[in-house]
Amino acid sequence: MTPFQQFLDTQPTIEVLVGFEKRDAIAAGIIPNLASKWAALHAVYYGATRWAKQQRRGLEAARAFSLSQLVYIEDRLKAIPNEAERWRVRHKLLEKRTTHHALKAKADKLILKPARTKPKLKVTITKSVHGTRTIRATVDEHDAADIEHYLRDGLDPSKPPGPQMLRRFLDLIQGSGSIPTSVRRPIVVVGLDQHVEILRGEGDEVILGLTDGTTITGAEYLAMQPELDEVALFHPAEGPVNLYRGQRHANDKQRDLARTTLTVCPWPGCRHGSDYCEIHHMLAWSQGGETNMENLAPVCPYHNQINHDDPSHTNTRGGVQRRSGTPTWVSPNGWPAVNGYHPYGAMAVLFGDECAWASAT
Repeated sequence: MTPFQQFLDTQPTIEVLVGFEKRDAIAAGIIPNLASKWAALHAVYYGATRWAKQQRRGLEAARAFSLSQLVYIEDRLKAIPNEAERWRVRHKLLEKRTTHHALKAKADKLILKPARTKPKLKVTITKSVHGTRTIRATVDEHDAADIEHYLRDGLDPSKPPGPQMLRRFLDLIQGSGSIPTSVRRPIVVVGLDQHVEILRGEGDEVILGLTDGTTITGAEYLAMQPELDEVALFHPAEGPVNLYRGQRHANDKQRDLARTTLTVCPWPGCRHGSDYCEIHHMLAWSQGGETNMENLAPVCPYHNQINHDDPSHTNTRGGVQRRSGTPTWVSPNGWPAVNGYHPYGAMAVLFGDECAWASAT
């Protein structure tokens, strides 16, 4: 065995940072930048924290990774401002030891690139062009969800939604309407132990996805005091298991199950929450596709129109297929891609990467 092979076999792990002191590391010749990264690692896994349970769980998983991989993970997690969300993503990145290439690919799917600066809440209006102006508003995501809910309520599906939403918007600001606060329906797809934590008021570390494309913490969910009178059952491979046949249009329960399976349209990059999606037959009804859960998916009106679901037509835009229990967009060449915009659908939250990553392979 060569010295280099011996070096590879003895890569340091997180345990070498027990008792770490940055000044001692620098005095011993460690590059200050690297010493700072080790200090950040030491703070995450050994420092004082109110996330003690998550820290213990993370430390146990981190022992399987090299120190350099753990440094890389923490560098990537800097893009996530919310500490609870950082722990959620950290646990997913630590689920299985792998190569750097695979780790990077996983981080790329879990961590959205942040804006350079946090957008300021404001309204801007452009100059007139051909008698029109463009109004842009940057608002809190929950306020935006309330506005979108109001603007989409009661639209005629046979007509383009944009002009209809504009008319409702103008009626609103001209005084003939008002925006009610939408009734949020958080998807309770946490484990029993996490659910008990929420009921005890210890749910700060739990992130719940809403089908309007936003998120809340377990503590915020508890403060809302919702009535838990709906339960959706999911299988790790098949997805929602409540199946119904015999009619073209999905019933209310099927719509709810489809919307909780995915909280956004499955087309990559689409931001439309499943509350505003149409219930799509992955195999067209006209081609024998049945109205049961394994054939249904929430797809936004635009992507529902261009989605390929008819084998008799040439596939040029790709379409939604079920992969590992989860509706997933598949390219014309057969390559699946997960929409990582809002990773809080029931299959991803309940069963984790074994569903999301299996569906993308």
